[in-house]
Amino acid sequence: MRCPHCNSRDYGKIGANQFYCWGCFMEFSVTGEEFRVFEVAEDGSLVALDAAESMEYGTGTA
Repeated sequence: MRCPHCNSRDYGKIGANQFYCWGCFMEFSVTGEEFRVFEVAEDGSLVALDAAESMEYGTGTA
């Protein structure tokens, strides 16, 4: 699996189906083939970048 935002393999698991990418400093969650990407705000809250989308991992295409 790769980060759906930057295609990096440098990520870590932070919760059930939740990951943090060290390549783009974004958080993302994965459910089946759907993902959500979040920006981490200064106060630690998560800001959704996109609505849930379906994509094939590692291709960069939706």
